[in-house]
Amino acid sequence: MKEKPCSGNPISTYLTWAYAYYVEDDPLTSDWQFDLLAQWLLENWDNLPEHPHKHLLSTDDLRAGTYLGTYPEIVKVCASQVRAGRL
Repeated sequence: MKEKPCSGNPISTYLTWAYAYYVEDDPLTSDWQFDLLAQWLLENWDNLPEHPHKHLLSTDDLRAGTYLGTYPEIVKVCASQVRAGRL
């Protein structure tokens, strides 16, 4: 498995970055970094450890580099915590 392009859990990070971009219209990262994470997740999908929100994503989402589904409340909190410099 190649080194992941983010710190922390990549599924949590992907959802948090997607929420900041698509819902808040205020990205937490560059488009390039987001796309790199989507590609990494896609390449490593079958080998990722279980995560309570993995079922929200699909490989189609990752191929498109997007997520337009429902966001868990914890993702919204994480985005605000990142903005506040707490995460």
